Amino acid sequence: GALRRKGWQSLLRDEWEVLDADDQLRGLLFEDSVGLAMLRRLLLGSLLPQNYDLTIGETRVADLRQIFNPLRYELILDFNMDPTRSLDRRLGIAAGILLATVEGKQNN
Repeated sequence: GALRRKGWQSLLRDEWEVLDADDQLRGLLFEDSVGLAMLRRLLLGSLLPQNYDLTIGETRVADLRQIFNPLRYELILDFNMDPTRSLDRRLGIAAGILLATVEGKQNN
């Protein structure tokens, strides 16, 4: 699978498409709240940790929560809401690495 940024739709809040091995849309990875995303971008920056939901179809299959730490980026990946394993865990982990990399680039 792969992750693809949603371009202009990612201006208000981060949003990525989750693709399968054939580049077909399977789901979305997105920041939980437009309001909190705007606060992060305009006022609080990294002082307000990010929270992402990952969905396959309409079903939420993962939660990726940033833990506030001024020294390093920490992210908790929770797959408990996906007991049928509709999301390949490797793709969920790759999503976490992608978010950490993007956050690191934005803070430099």
